[in-house]
Amino acid sequence: MTLIQWVCLGVYALVLAISIKNISLIGLSKDKHQQHLVFGTAATLFVLWMFRAGIFDGLNVHILGLSAVTLMLGFRYAVITATLTLVGATAAGYGSWQSIGVNGVFGVLLPIGITYLVLMLTFHRIARHLFVYIFLCAFFPGALSTALKILTLSGYYYADNLYSWDTIYNNYLLLTPLLVFPEALINGMAITILVIYQPKWVYTFQDKFYLDK
Repeated sequence: MTLIQWVCLGVYALVLAISIKNISLIGLSKDKHQQHLVFGTAATLFVLWMFRAGIFDGLNVHILGLSAVTLMLGFRYAVITATLTLVGATAAGYGSWQSIGVNGVFGVLLPIGITYLVLMLTFHRIARHLFVYIFLCAFFPGALSTALKILTLSGYYYADNLYSWDTIYNNYLLLTPLLVFPEALINGMAITILVIYQPKWVYTFQDKFYLDK
């Protein structure tokens, strides 16, 4: 493993450990509803991540879906759920075990962190409204997170001398505009449907903040 891979693995393991420490494992073991949300969401993400396209190993693109997951489960459970998906997907050939830390930092923590940051900023700085929640907390972070994931992974592939910049640019970075809108649309639609039909599934959404005015 390279230095970047070790550093990313350490960062990812630290955030995962903190996330696990700050939830109640005993409570989770007794809460069937939360279990269904965590494992059901992990299975859904697994399917999304397996539908990927690319020519070179690692330079694959797919729908992340992590903005919707973060809004559904909150930061800590989103990290845990995405980790379950990442481990399962890596075992199924999503990537190498040596790069699981890199994929974890840039493909899991970065999208989740961006979504949660935008959620906090909009909650405290902008008038709370249903459409603000849907468009700024789901659509926008979905688009931004997939763009930044591709950009940061491109930098990693180049810095670790895995591919030439021409290969990265022509086979990976150029695909960014094609993914931004679909990612935003899927996350936005998923949250829209959930807050309408199953608002109790969305941890970060409460009627008293966004509807009861």
